[in-house]
Amino acid sequence: MILIPLLMTIGFGIKSAIGISVVQMVFSSVYGSYLNWRKGVLQINEGLWVGFGAVFGGIVGARFTDLLSRHTLEYIFLALVIFALLRIIFSKPYDPNQEEGKFSSALLFVIGFGIGVIAMMLGVGGSVMLTPILVGFLHFSTKKAATAGLFFVVFSAVSGLIYKLIAGSFTHLSLDMVTVLTVAFAALVGSWIGIWLKDKVHDRHHKLYMIIMYFVILLLLVRKIWFA
Repeated sequence: MILIPLLMTIGFGIKSAIGISVVQMVFSSVYGSYLNWRKGVLQINEGLWVGFGAVFGGIVGARFTDLLSRHTLEYIFLALVIFALLRIIFSKPYDPNQEEGKFSSALLFVIGFGIGVIAMMLGVGGSVMLTPILVGFLHFSTKKAATAGLFFVVFSAVSGLIYKLIAGSFTHLSLDMVTVLTVAFAALVGSWIGIWLKDKVHDRHHKLYMIIMYFVILLLLVRKIWFA
């Protein structure tokens, strides 16, 4: 969600940016989820059904990336950013005494599939959609939702990457693998720092920082689409 607008701002096309982002997400989500698991804040059982849906959705979404035009992908990405921003802004303040909502396993699978399709189509992992859903509809704290969202990305990103490698999508983009791997390994360091910072920030401030992040991304994207 952050990487693609930044890459577009410095001159990459959206499809090349998506390719780099997919590789980066595999590195950061696997390592970040491992760190969360070691800290005891990752509840794996809650995310498995969503993750299984994301596996199939990620394969379908990776296929759509190759079929849709650059402009179509840009506008879908823009709509996604606006949805995430509004959902976070208008979510109720987190109440630790309020019981978290529950979805059936079948519905969680469908949600994971749908998010996986859109996520891999745009190269954003899916946490950007899952986090607002968990916060806005199931009353998760933003911290817990972010942890669950990162675990979800493991499923969608790995399945999307495998499809792109099998389909040969990366060869059509003429991506410099040094650039791809540099971003991916840097993401490992960023994941460690991000998880350390997450534990230091109060829940109320965490939500504010997420809103600021989404708003900055929105401005970068609008600038790239209409004013570049």
